Amino acid sequence: MRYSLVQDLIGAAASACLLAAAAALPWAAAAQTGGPPGSPALPEHSAPQTESEGDGAVPPELREVLPDRAVERAKMLDNLYALLATAEDEQAAEQTSKAILKLWATSGSDTVTVLMARAVKAMQDKNQSLALRLLDAIVEQAPDYAEGWSQRAHVLYLEGQARRAIGDLRRALALDPNHFRALSALGHILREYGEKNGALTAYRKLLDVHPFAEGAGQAVDELEREVGGQGI
Repeated sequence: MRYSLVQDLIGAAASACLLAAAAALPWAAAAQTGGPPGSPALPEHSAPQTESEGDGAVPPELREVLPDRAVERAKMLDNLYALLATAEDEQAAEQTSKAILKLWATSGSDTVTVLMARAVKAMQDKNQSLALRLLDAIVEQAPDYAEGWSQRAHVLYLEGQARRAIGDLRRALALDPNHFRALSALGHILREYGEKNGALTAYRKLLDVHPFAEGAGQAVDELEREVGGQGI
């Protein structure tokens, strides 16, 4: 029963992105950083995807309730986060996280979708200044779109503006406390700049959201030793 529910939600999320006509672009390259040993790299950021590999077919009853409105997308996202937090193994977590990435890509605005695709293309071309201008427009037009803030944080970090990046990540997490890429990036940057207590808090929250997040468990173990059991 649980497996069927996972497949239904994942399939529905994939189809929702198809209906949103999101542009298919390859993954943006991950940032190469010099963070502390054992610290997960700053998460990759991706453009909207239309592929639904391994997602399974969407049953007819779900086709009628695909998330074409913000409230419906939020409800489906909550369900997927619940499945991710209780994933029984890494494979199940990966399937669910992919469905979440697809839902993140659906802003609900055709204009924002186009701007985001162009921003990711600019990042791929290493044209960070153009990417930043596009992402500025995205967060201005859609200030309640968590993925816009998360993506802009990524570019700001690449541009050496770590403090502004932290601000954007906090804004993304205020909008979506379960945004696991924003949590991972926040933990990485805070740790890199010596803010170990804040980094530990971020990584602990990340493990609550995504228990199989790459490197997060090791980061928590190391940070707990480094802070010496001090309160956070």
